[in-house]
Amino acid sequence: MSKITLIKNARVYAPRDFGYCDVLVAGDKIARVDQNLELPQSLGETVDADGAWMLPGLVDSLVHISGGGGEGGFASRTPELDPREAFAAGVTTVIGVLGTDATTRTLNELYGKARALDAQGLSCYMHSGSYQFPVNTLTGSVRTDIMLVHNIIGVGELAISDHRSSNPSIQELVRVASDARVAGLLAGKSGVISVHVGGAPGRLEPLFAAVEQSDLPITQFYPTHMNRNESLLAHGVEFTCAGGFIDFTASTTEEILASGELRASRALRCALEAGAPADRLTLSSDAQGSLTNFCDNGALQDIEVGSVASLFDEFRRAVRDEQVDFVMALQAVTTNPARVLGLRHKGCIAPRQDADLCLVDPDSFEIRHVMARGTWQFFDGHNRFRGAFSR
Repeated sequence: MSKITLIKNARVYAPRDFGYCDVLVAGDKIARVDQNLELPQSLGETVDADGAWMLPGLVDSLVHISGGGGEGGFASRTPELDPREAFAAGVTTVIGVLGTDATTRTLNELYGKARALDAQGLSCYMHSGSYQFPVNTLTGSVRTDIMLVHNIIGVGELAISDHRSSNPSIQELVRVASDARVAGLLAGKSGVISVHVGGAPGRLEPLFAAVEQSDLPITQFYPTHMNRNESLLAHGVEFTCAGGFIDFTASTTEEILASGELRASRALRCALEAGAPADRLTLSSDAQGSLTNFCDNGALQDIEVGSVASLFDEFRRAVRDEQVDFVMALQAVTTNPARVLGLRHKGCIAPRQDADLCLVDPDSFEIRHVMARGTWQFFDGHNRFRGAFSR
């Protein structure tokens, strides 16, 4: 018999504000959202939310789950993602990627880590490829990776406008995106291309050119790090007004901010004020990635590690400090990334959706409880997750 949980007296943001409701969870799915629901004690567990906000579990579209190769040499290689950190931060779905280092960090390693996280209760998908072109794959081609490997949903993060990029031509971008798109159509996946955008003057020009010179929809490309500077943000707003999605990176450092980057929360507000459609904007953490700050001559100045907790932190900062509408800010970390990634059962609270839920104290704006696929993984400020080697 499937486990049944009734959560009562929560203010449900689905992300639209449903007011105070009860939510019935059966197994790993949401069964019902209504008022005055009751559950006999013999059938399952009843939890009183006591007026807490209930949000969908956060969808983090860019996480270096297996760690990354630091640009400060081998000693700066970053660690793998610990699922307890994700659960404590309200994140219930992650997309694993490779970055600069696709030599000592491999797709085989990424795939193994993704499967491990998924078995531990954290919904985990991944992209084929890395910064480099030609795209490295598991099976020998982008098309068969997406079609035949269950948890591969796209390609990324392929780098453009960056001194670490392989500088693919427009036709090479079109070819990769076309293969990914066809594979996605055949497999019922997004086939999206996650694009790392650096600070070089080209900005998004390669993507605009690829769309102009082909029949590809602009939504096939999903550029990230769009809060790197004000010029790139402005170009990103143009991209959204043409129908595309853009992503802002939540993890940062004071040194990187001093070099011209905008906080993701500030970028979200500025993009909305500039006319970007609210349903085309997302935030991601870039967790476990190396946060690098380079001089104008390309020399490395500083390096730190991205944190999965930054995603909820920037959502909260967007609401509290930047005065972004609560629902718009919540969409940017739930429904919007789920939509661009083709994750139909993620990012919202509704019957038949995955039971990924985050309960937040309305006074302190702190996370109380987190449920992932119907299981409480974080409760009353404490992790309940127990891995194979946990004590």
